[in-house]
Amino acid sequence: MSIRVEKKREQEYEVTVEEGGTRTTHVVTVKPAVHERLTEGRISAERLVELSFEFLLARETKESILRRFDLKVISQYFPEYERELRKKISG
Repeated sequence: MSIRVEKKREQEYEVTVEEGGTRTTHVVTVKPAVHERLTEGRISAERLVELSFEFLLARETKESILRRFDLKVISQYFPEYERELRKKISG
């Protein structure tokens, strides 16, 4: 599986997930305040999006992930998201 994150414009990232010969594309918004709160500036917004997709893909198929969303909504679907993300960032 491959996850490619590309900044499209300020606060907006296009994510392409390829697996098993199929591909999905998603547009994710990351507001600076959310980026700072989740990472304390330790990693780039692009890396935050990539880690967030790794988290999501461990729980659902790429086809089940919303095609367009704000990163902060992940916590609404998966309450453990922020805790797990911080653990991963801390290493």
